[in-house]
Amino acid sequence: MSIFEIRQKTNGAVLWTGSASDETSALDAMARAAGYVDFASLPADIRETCPVARSID
Repeated sequence: MSIFEIRQKTNGAVLWTGSASDETSALDAMARAAGYVDFASLPADIRETCPVARSID
């Protein structure tokens, strides 16, 4: 597992930081932490901010 940071591509705001096995898993973990099933379940306006997962370790 690696530590990932997810930022909004549109403004650089940090949305989530935590451990995951890859970028896709990190996006899903962020969504679960917000109460959603996975990234695809997030409202469109959140997904449209273009969240980007990046390993920080």
